[in-house]
Amino acid sequence: MFGDMFEEEEDVGFVSENKTMNGWKSRKKDTDPPPHRAASNLSGIKNQGGTCYLNSLLQTLLYTPEFRESLFALGPEELGNLSDKDKPESKVRVIPLELQRLFAQLLLADQLAASTSDLTDSFGWTSNEETSQHDVQELNRILFSALESSLVGTSGHDLINRLYHGIVVNKIVCKECGNISERQEDFLDLTVAVKGVSGLEEALCTFYVEEEHFDNDNLYHCGRCEKLVKATKSAKIRHLPTFLTISLLRFNFDFTKCERYKETGCYSFPVRLDMRPFCEQDNLPDSEYEYDLFSVIIHKGGCYGGHYHAYIKDIDQLGTWFSLDEQMTVVNLPKDSTNQDHLLELGDPVEILKAILVQVGADGVLVDQLGQKLLEKVGVAWNKRYRKQHGPLRKFLESHPDVFLLKADGTRVAVKQVRHDCSGQQPNKSKIKKAQTENCKASTSHADKTETHSKIPASEVHWFDFDDTQVRPIQEKDIEKQFEGKECAYMLFYRKSQLQRPAEARGNSRYKVPPDLLEEIANLDASLQNQRAEFDSATNNIEVHLHLGPEYKFGNGALYPASSQKDSMLTITIDRRKTIGDLRQTIFQLLEFWKGDMVISVAKQLPVGLHLYETFHEDHTSLHSLGIMDGAILFVWNGSQVCGVAIHVGEEFEPMMLKILCPTLKSKEMVQFIEMQKVFTRNTLLASARNNLALSTGISPEELTVYYRKNLENKGSTNWIAYDAEDGHKTLADLRLKDGDTILISDQKCCNLSVLSSNGMPITVADRSWLQVKNYCGEKFSQIAGKTVTIPVTMETLVSEIKANAIEKLKLKDEQGKLFLYFSVGDSLHMTPEMEIVVEQSISVRECLKLMLEKAGLTGECWHLRKTDWCYDAGEVLKDEEATLAYMKITNGETLVIMEGRLPPKGFLMLPVWLYQPPLDSENRGCFREEQENIANKLCALNIESTARDFSLRQYMGTELEYVGNIEISGEASLEDLKTQVLTLPLLQGLSVPSMEFLRVWLVENKCPVKILRNQQQQLSKFKLGSSAEIGIQLLQAEENLSSTELLLRLKMAVPGERMYYPAEEFVWDISKECTVRTLKQKIVQHYSLPPEQIEIAKYFPDQFEWMPMTSWTQQVSKKKKKKKLQNLHGAPYYLKDGDIIGVKNLLIDKNKDFSTVADDIGKEKLKLEGNSKDTRHQATVQQGGDASENPEKQAVRARTRRPEVALSISVADFR
Repeated sequence: MFGDMFEEEEDVGFVSENKTMNGWKSRKKDTDPPPHRAASNLSGIKNQGGTCYLNSLLQTLLYTPEFRESLFALGPEELGNLSDKDKPESKVRVIPLELQRLFAQLLLADQLAASTSDLTDSFGWTSNEETSQHDVQELNRILFSALESSLVGTSGHDLINRLYHGIVVNKIVCKECGNISERQEDFLDLTVAVKGVSGLEEALCTFYVEEEHFDNDNLYHCGRCEKLVKATKSAKIRHLPTFLTISLLRFNFDFTKCERYKETGCYSFPVRLDMRPFCEQDNLPDSEYEYDLFSVIIHKGGCYGGHYHAYIKDIDQLGTWFSLDEQMTVVNLPKDSTNQDHLLELGDPVEILKAILVQVGADGVLVDQLGQKLLEKVGVAWNKRYRKQHGPLRKFLESHPDVFLLKADGTRVAVKQVRHDCSGQQPNKSKIKKAQTENCKASTSHADKTETHSKIPASEVHWFDFDDTQVRPIQEKDIEKQFEGKECAYMLFYRKSQLQRPAEARGNSRYKVPPDLLEEIANLDASLQNQRAEFDSATNNIEVHLHLGPEYKFGNGALYPASSQKDSMLTITIDRRKTIGDLRQTIFQLLEFWKGDMVISVAKQLPVGLHLYETFHEDHTSLHSLGIMDGAILFVWNGSQVCGVAIHVGEEFEPMMLKILCPTLKSKEMVQFIEMQKVFTRNTLLASARNNLALSTGISPEELTVYYRKNLENKGSTNWIAYDAEDGHKTLADLRLKDGDTILISDQKCCNLSVLSSNGMPITVADRSWLQVKNYCGEKFSQIAGKTVTIPVTMETLVSEIKANAIEKLKLKDEQGKLFLYFSVGDSLHMTPEMEIVVEQSISVRECLKLMLEKAGLTGECWHLRKTDWCYDAGEVLKDEEATLAYMKITNGETLVIMEGRLPPKGFLMLPVWLYQPPLDSENRGCFREEQENIANKLCALNIESTARDFSLRQYMGTELEYVGNIEISGEASLEDLKTQVLTLPLLQGLSVPSMEFLRVWLVENKCPVKILRNQQQQLSKFKLGSSAEIGIQLLQAEENLSSTELLLRLKMAVPGERMYYPAEEFVWDISKECTVRTLKQKIVQHYSLPPEQIEIAKYFPDQFEWMPMTSWTQQVSKKKKKKKLQNLHGAPYYLKDGDIIGVKNLLIDKNKDFSTVADDIGKEKLKLEGNSKDTRHQATVQQGGDASENPEKQAVRARTRRPEVALSISVADFR
C-alpha cells in the first residue's frame, strides 16, 4: 500500500554503532557522480521538472545529422566565445553555442544523461518555464525563430530555411471568366487535422487534393467580373522542404462542455510517405517526393498535462542496438560473488534490477523487498540514487512492461521470460558484452567503440526510444502502437529518401565535431573519471571495529574487556566488496600473535556488555552482501570459548538488564521500594525468572507475584498489573520486556490499594478483575457450545482484546465468508429504523433479500434491493438477483435498502409510460377534449386521487405528459411490439388507433421528450435503453414512419406586430445530405413560399426562455474546412433534436427581429427571482454557520484551480 516509501529502512542495529543512517556514511545527493552510459551507448537528457517536451525535440534535432553538422560548422569567429558572454557590448550568440555544447555532450560524454540547464538559461527561462509543461509544437516554432534571430549575419543565417522551409499556394478559380487568384504561404511545419480522418494521407488529401466550391448563397467576388460568381478553391504544395515536419492537431475544444479534450482515436501514418499527389508540380523524379520517417514525438496524457518522449531512427548508427533476447544475456550472470560485486559498476537501473531478479529466480520477489535487495547489492538505496531521475520504484517497474512482469496484483515482480530462437542461434553476446564493458570507460575511447558496429550492415538502421534519461532500443513495428490511445503520436518528422550519409559518419560520434568541443568533452570525461574514482573510494571503503577475543572475559551474561577498551579493540579500513576470507587474511597479517582457528562474528554493544549474534563461515562471500556496513562491530575469537567459558551466540540469548522493585511497608501510610538489577536472557521463561528472584529475595515462589507497569493517561500515575499463571510458560521476549524495563515483585496480596512511596510518587497497585465469556456460536460449534472461559481484565482493557482472548481460549476462528450488513425498508433511511443481519458472502442477492424480508416481517415478491449512495439514499439497483453478494462487491458493514417493486427478469425492461401531446392550440383543443374526459373518468374509476393524476385541461396544456402505467417487455421485442403492449394498459385500452403507424414513441428524460424511436422492426436492445429509461406515447392524426435521416421540428410563425406566435405545426426535414443552417432555411423558405432574404429563424430553449437566432455567417469564415462537419446543427451551439421549436419571422411584413414573447419575459423574471431567493438562502446559511461550516471537500476543490497557462518564449539578443 505504501509502495517504496520505506525502501531505505534497514535493521542494522546489531551491525553498526555509528550515528549515520543505515550504518552508512552520510552523503549529499549532489556528490554522486553521473552514471555511465547505458548499454545502448546513447545519452539521455535530464528532466528539469517539466522539460520532457524540450528533451524530445532536442533529441530529434541531434539525430538530424544535417542540422547537427550545419550547427557544428559555425565556429567561434562567427558565434563568439561563451567566456565573453558577460562582457559589456560583446556579441556572443549564446543559444547556438550552448546548443553545440549540449550536442557534443550527448554524442561523446560518458554519462547517462546530460543537463539542459545551461541551454534553458540562455533562453532566459526561469524556474516557472522549467517546471511547467508546454506544447512541443509551439516550442518547435519558437526555437527555430530564436535560432534564426541568433544566426543573423553568420554563414548559418539560412540554416532553418534551407532545411525546413516549404511553400503552399492557395488558388481560387472563377468559373465564369477563368481568372485565377493566387496567394502563397511559407511554412516550417504542416499542421494537419486528426478529428474525422483515419490517417495522415487522408488528412493531406483533405487539404491539398479536394477542392472547395463556392455556390448558392456562398459565392465568391471575382475582381475581374466585379460580381459574385461561382468558384473553386484549392491548395497545393509548391516547394517541399528537405525535412518535413508534421504537427497533428490532437487537442480540440468541446463547445458542449466548454473544455479542451484530446483526440485519442486511431490515426495511422506511413514510414515512407509519397508527397506527389499533394504538390503543384508532379513531373519531377520520384526521389523528389519520397520521404522517410525518422522521428515521432509521442504525448502521453491529457490536454492539461502529460509526458513527452520520442521514437528516433539512429541514422548514423551511433548507438548499440540489441533485441530483447540479447538484452537478457546482459543480466544472465552466474550466481557468484564476483558478478554480484560487478553490479556495483552498472549505471542503468534496468540492468541492475534485472540482474537482481535473475538471481532471485522465476518466482520473483515482493516489490517492497526489491528496494532492500538493491541496497544490499549496490550499496545505495533507490530513493537516493535513482528516484530523482526515474521516479518511484513501483512506477519505474510499471513503465517497463517489456522487461519486468508484475504478478499477484502488482505485489511481486519478476523478469519477463523471453522465448529464445529454437533454431539454436545464440544472440550476439560479444556485442552486448563489449557495450557493457565500454560503459565503464571514458569517452576518449569512443573512437575504438565504433569498431563494434562494423558487423552491422550499412542498410540496417534501428530505432530507439528517447524518454528523458532513458534510451531503449525498439522495433520499427512498435511505432504502430502509437497510432491511438492516451499515449499516441503528436509530431512526425520526415527526411527526403534521397539523402545519403557518408561512410565515415556511420558509427563515428566524433564526425564533424569541432576540435574545441572535443577537447572540452575530453576534460569533462577526465573530471567524471576522477569523481567516480573518489566516489568509489568513499562509497566502498568502510571502517570496521574488531574486538579481540583473547582480550575479553565473560560475566553477568555478556562479554567485557579484560583490561582497557583500547587494548581490546582494533579499527581497520577495508573495501566492502572484499570477502570474509580477505578480511581474515588482513587480520592475520595485523595480529602476528594469533594462533589456531579464527572465527568472525557480528557483535553489538549492550548496557551489560558485548553480545554475539551471527558467525560468518563462507570465505567467498563479500562483506557488503553479509550486511557489514561502515562502523560495524566484529568479534574475533576461536568460535567456541572466551577465557574457557562457552559462549552462546544468537538473538535468543541476548542479555537484558531488568530493574526489580521490591516494596517494603515502612509504616501504615508509607511504602519504601528497594531497587536491584538482574540480567536475564531473552529466552528465559517467566517461571524461571520468578524462581531466580525468589532465591534472591528469600520469598517463597508460591507467594511471589510479578507485576509489569502500564502508564495511565495521567502522567503521574502508574498501574502495576500482575502476570497470569499462564504467562509463566512464556519467555521474557514474548512478554515484550526489553532491556532497561522495570518489574515489581511482591510477597503479599494487594487489592486496588493506593499507596505512596517514599519519594512522593503516587503508585496504584491493582489486581485483575475477571470476566466469564460463554460460547453461543450455534450448531456449527456444537461440540463446544455453552463452554465458559475466564478472561482477566482491567479497567484499561479494550473490548477487542477481550474478543481476541476469548477466541483464542475457546479455540474459535474468525468466521470466514461472513458479511455483517445493515438494511432498511423504504427510500428514506432516516425515517425507517436500520436492522442488522449476518449472511454468507456466497449467497445470491435473491436469497439475501428473502432473509432480510423475513427479519423485517415483510411478505410478497414485489421487492428488490438497492445499494446506498454517499448520502445514504437509495442508489444503484442490484439487478442481477442470481449473482452472489461477493460478485456484486457487497462489503462488510454496507447498508442496503429494500425497495417496493419487482425487478424485471434478465433481458427484460421495465418502462414507465407517459401519454404525450404537445401544447394544444385553439383549433385542435376540442378534438382531444372528449379523449381527455374519457381518461379522466378511468383515473377516477381506479381510485387514483393524487394531484399528479389531475387531468384538467390547464395541467394537460402545461405539463404535456401524463403518467399511464408501467410495462414489462423483453429487450428482444421490436418497437412495434412495444406499441402493441402499451395499448394494453388500462388507461389506454379505450383509445382508437387504426394501426401502429398512428403512434409515435418518444424517449423521455427528466419528463421531457428528447428523441423519437424509429423503425418499427428495430429491437429495443438496439436503442440501448438504460434501466432508468422512460417512454412517451403520442397519438397522431395520420400514419408516420420516420427514417433515421428525418428530423421532426415544430415551426412557429410569428404574428406580425405582436409578441406572439401562430399555433405550432410539425415539420419533417430530411438531413441525409446536409444539416446546416443554410439548408434548413432553404426548406423553411420552400414551406412558406417566401423569399430567402426576407425571413429570419431562431431556435427556442424553453428551460431558459431564450431564442437563439440561426445564421450561417460562420460558414463564410472557414471556407477551407469541411462545412458539413463543422456546421452540423446537432452540435454546438444549437444541439438540434426531435421536437425542437423553430421560430420564423417574415421580414416583409414585420421588421422586428426580436423573437421573445411576453410569456418569455415572465419566465425570465421567475428564474431571476428563484436565483435571488437561492442566493439569499445561501448567504443566510453562510452567516449562520460561518465559513467553517462549508464542506471541506468543496473548499479543497475550489483550492485546486488550474493554473493559468503562460505563453512560451525564448529571449534573443539583437544581432542585426
